[in-house]
This record gives sequence, C-alpha cells and structure tokens, in this order.
Amino acid sequence: QVRLVDSGGGLVQPGGSLRLSCAASGSIFSILFMGWYRQAPGKQRELVAGITSGNSTNYANSVKGRFTISRDNAKNTVYLQMNSLKPEDTAVYYCKWVTPRTEYWGQGTQVTVSS
Repeated sequence: QVRLVDSGGGLVQPGGSLRLSCAASGSIFSILFMGWYRQAPGKQRELVAGITSGNSTNYANSVKGRFTISRDNAKNTVYLQMNSLKPEDTAVYYCKWVTPRTEYWGQGTQVTVSS
C-alpha cells in the first residue's frame, strides 16, 4: 500500500527556517491537490498551504509571505519552505494528497520553534 512519508521537522529558533518534504512510497496518479496541514496541542488541524494539479496555491493568512509550497512531479514530492518561523508555528505538520478516488496522509513531522 502506498504511503506518504513527511520529513524535515525539528527544533529551530524564532526567525529560522525549515523545509518539509513529503514523498510517496510508490506511484500515485491523478493527484488533484497536495496540502500541508498542522495541528498544535489542543487545537484543530488546519490547512497551512495547498497546491493544485494546475499549480494554483493557497495559504493560511498566518503564513502568507513566510511559507512557500512547491512540488516536484518527477520526484512525486511536495515541499513546504518555512521562513521567519515564529513560536506560534509550533505544531505537528502533516501532508495530504487528494486523488479522485481517495486521499493520503503523511504520519506527521514535529516542528518546534523556540529559543
């Protein structure tokens, strides 16, 4: 069964940067949407950034201008470049891919922004 593997999280100081990656363990076809979500303790999971098959992107207001989502179709990978990180960005980050038949979730990667 194909899985998504997300990685790249860690501990970073405020103002720092991280790049998250999400790759499929096998082939996934007809991907309509790729997104990054996050869930902080005691809060609901929220959409951080998304990119469609037509390369349209959208971002949560809280990350606009700081985060950038991109995809590499040849590598079947989606990235989230996170700059100017703030303590409030601390959360577990999950990737999600949507096809016409189903959706896939990564296992999550912890991002902690703290001095």
